[in-house]
Amino acid sequence: MTDAAAPSFLPTTYSAGGLVASVDQLASSAGAQLLAAGGSAVDAAIAANAVLAVTAPHMCGLGGDLFALVHHSAGPPEVVDAAGRAGSGADPERLRREGHTRMPLRGDVAAAPVPGCVDGWALLHERHGRLPLADVLAPAIRLAGEGFPVSPLLSFMLHTLGPLEGCDELAWPRPDTGEVLVRPDLADTLMAIADGGREAFYQGAFGEALLAAGGGEYQPSDLAAAQARWVEPLRTSVWGHDVWAPPPTSSGYLVLAGARIAELCGLGPDTDLRPDEPAWAHLLVESARLAGHDRLAVLHDRADGSAVLDDDELARRAARFSPDSMARLGASAREGDTMYLCAVDRDGTGVSLIQSNAMDFGAHVAVPGTGVLLHNRGLGFSLEPGHPAEYGPGRRPPHTLSPAVVTRPDGSLRAVLGTMGGDSQPQVVLQMLARLLVNGQDAGEVVTAPRFVLAKAQPRSGFDTWVDPDDQVVRVESHAPAAWAAGLEAVGHEVELAGFDPAGFGHAQLIEVRADGVRAGAADPRSMVGAAVAST
Repeated sequence: MTDAAAPSFLPTTYSAGGLVASVDQLASSAGAQLLAAGGSAVDAAIAANAVLAVTAPHMCGLGGDLFALVHHSAGPPEVVDAAGRAGSGADPERLRREGHTRMPLRGDVAAAPVPGCVDGWALLHERHGRLPLADVLAPAIRLAGEGFPVSPLLSFMLHTLGPLEGCDELAWPRPDTGEVLVRPDLADTLMAIADGGREAFYQGAFGEALLAAGGGEYQPSDLAAAQARWVEPLRTSVWGHDVWAPPPTSSGYLVLAGARIAELCGLGPDTDLRPDEPAWAHLLVESARLAGHDRLAVLHDRADGSAVLDDDELARRAARFSPDSMARLGASAREGDTMYLCAVDRDGTGVSLIQSNAMDFGAHVAVPGTGVLLHNRGLGFSLEPGHPAEYGPGRRPPHTLSPAVVTRPDGSLRAVLGTMGGDSQPQVVLQMLARLLVNGQDAGEVVTAPRFVLAKAQPRSGFDTWVDPDDQVVRVESHAPAAWAAGLEAVGHEVELAGFDPAGFGHAQLIEVRADGVRAGAADPRSMVGAAVAST
């Protein structure tokens, strides 16, 4: 672990009470403070998310979407889908007339469905919050109003960001690492939510500014309609556990499908494969490819989640696996910035929450005077006429977001886990599940261990992995076992050894609830400032 690309050694954090893990120690500490004050895991997760909206605008914010799973009893987790819908003025013909063949990524509100984050908070807090919303948001409001030291990643990303109209808080000169950044406009927006809930956001100053900035993309009715809803989770039984994920439009089904395919291909506690062997990496690479090669064709807001996990279909896919060669899959029909966090409280409720701008700083469109940057999750839409994921009014775009929950056969909570990372999210979670459930590694080992991710050979955006599943490179962290690269190349994979890349392999978090009740968690050192913080 001496390579420059290797994360520092990360011990597991243990707690007999509550535990919060996120990409920023300020956010994890805020969540732990809420737990210590008697808050629930949901209170802690919202508090941590709100802090990250302040301290990590390159990853997430009030202008993005949210998915969360809440496990609070011996049964299926509850799932919040807070993926916003495209506005009533969404016009694919306009984009096609302008020459677009794919959704614009920057500078166009077409890339920004109505943000679902705040509606997601409201729904979660209404059912599972214990403390007043004003208390939950207080740490974020304080950091926004009084300032916070800028993290290394935020400093780097701010210095790559061009001029941003309508957001004076992020105007030049931009702060360097450790310098204090104050965000008064965002503090005011958060205070409005604390006082008046979702109505004060969507139908208050933010909503008015969004309608004006949208130029007809959004209508008042779009903002009056709730963007968040409770939905039924997807499940697969694998490696002696049940693994749960949100249904479409989340890509969570790829986690479940990949794990089940890997099991059908022979990966299990009774096999001899170890993570340091190239055969282990090849099996998981192929499981991810066999699960995801048709994602662009099958993932949309009317997709049948149970159909994509049909065990006969997964068995047919697994049958294409060869330990000696890479499968040729054929083209389908057609670097992300996100944050993942998890929390478990003293009562055993676990939250697996992911919230995103899509790409760094989203669409690079600010909602003037609010401190909010709009996401560009609309990049998941298609501009192909008649495509099931075609951009249009009221449609929800396909998401890469893939949080997960693991339960034991008796329904008790085993783990909450997830990562950021664009298309690579299901691949990273798959590797984490294999290390945890098959190889028996602890949280620190699981999170720190070297990873691979699939990427389009060239060019790459982090969201184009499945454009042609036979034109992919397996990117491997350079501190991975030396045998991985040679072994993968020997069976036909194109391999790229990656140097220092703190955002290219996900920022993963994991909290395991051991059989003795102790919480064991870790936050990804790749984020540089992540932390797992315990609460009594």
